[in-house]
Amino acid sequence: MMKWPFIPAEKLYSNVTDGTHDSPKAQSTGFPLVTSKNIKGGVLDLSTASLISKEDYESINKRSQVEKWDVIISMIGEYCGYTYIEKNDNIIYAIKNVGLFKTKSKIEANWLTYYLQSDYGRHYLGQAKSGSSQPYLSLGALRQLPILNPEQSEKEKIAKVLSDLDAKIELNNRINAELEAMAKLVYEYWFVQFDFPDPNGKPYKSSGGKMVWNEELKRKIPEGWEVKNIYQCSNVQYGYPFKTEYFNEKIGVPVIRIRDILENTISNFSIEPNVDPKYKIEMGDLLVGMDGNFHLNYWSNPGCYLNQRVVRFGETYLSSMYLRFAIEPFIKLREKSVSRTTVGHLSDKDIRSIFVLIPSKEVLEKSNSFFNSTLEKIIKNRVQNQELASLRDWLLPMLMNGQVRLDELSDLDVEELVEEKLGMVAEQRASYNTNQV
Repeated sequence: MMKWPFIPAEKLYSNVTDGTHDSPKAQSTGFPLVTSKNIKGGVLDLSTASLISKEDYESINKRSQVEKWDVIISMIGEYCGYTYIEKNDNIIYAIKNVGLFKTKSKIEANWLTYYLQSDYGRHYLGQAKSGSSQPYLSLGALRQLPILNPEQSEKEKIAKVLSDLDAKIELNNRINAELEAMAKLVYEYWFVQFDFPDPNGKPYKSSGGKMVWNEELKRKIPEGWEVKNIYQCSNVQYGYPFKTEYFNEKIGVPVIRIRDILENTISNFSIEPNVDPKYKIEMGDLLVGMDGNFHLNYWSNPGCYLNQRVVRFGETYLSSMYLRFAIEPFIKLREKSVSRTTVGHLSDKDIRSIFVLIPSKEVLEKSNSFFNSTLEKIIKNRVQNQELASLRDWLLPMLMNGQVRLDELSDLDVEELVEEKLGMVAEQRASYNTNQV
């Protein structure tokens, strides 16, 4: 095993600091203020960041201006310890309750991020955290955080192997974003504007296609189309009330909770006996969280079971992708209408009030073919990403502690590593289906 030194972060990097701890006044326009909740899974989500004035933005950045190849880290709350590498040249946000490592280079930024994801990094982050109900990292703890520090050439080799895998994941994510955008465009054109191709190949409504009033939707729809309640055109299934005493991290059936929906990840298993198979989810099923933020997503993990307060809209004769586009406006409107309460709740009554437009047989067949093939590609890319992430996580600790020899690894192409190890990952995923109690 290689023996590399640990060095306090403040001695390794040009600066370790944090953002403001004040609460600048939010306003309707201005600069985003990033807090710990905006850093998740290596992604910086600015869509939910509050906006502050130019004066506050400049004042905060006198102390903690984020620059290219800096690493920022959540310092408080549920996502405490999550990191993000800033890869852009033009940064237009300030930070609050967020730590900042001035790494000064791509290699150092990648190394620090992977190190903090390793067993070593998680161990020292765990020791550095304070607070019981609300975990937090102090600036002093960040500055003293032990960082594993091999030779620069070793850092570069390790970071390259891991970042090549992450690059493949990012590429698949971009492809999926483009596929979803294309599908949404088709949905809007065909089922909102009603300019699907008529028998002559011309846009239906724009070419004078007959429209009739529909009382349920309070709008005109193409002649011959129907409107049905969600229960008539989807296999609606609510989750099972798994008991918390049966939860664990490895054994039993994988359980889908609300927080798992967006990332398609499993954080809990259950050894509870006699769970009805009707709660088992198929890949591609549309799931919606019923508390807090009403997250929607297609599921892409096999053999998982639905927990309470998550609802499945199973595919019948309508594509899951079509169903998602059809019901999402209602779900988002309902989410917005309850935003004034502490926690929003989606009820069975809410769901029973959803009505879905059913196109003619010809249009349905064409759209289903398109949506199903698009969703199949998206699911395939997601599954590959899960396998790549598993491979990366398998390699990470062995690279950090020297179990994998870098002089051998550097001569291998990452593609060969993927082919060699994905079989093992696939077996682990397949075991979900047989790991029953």
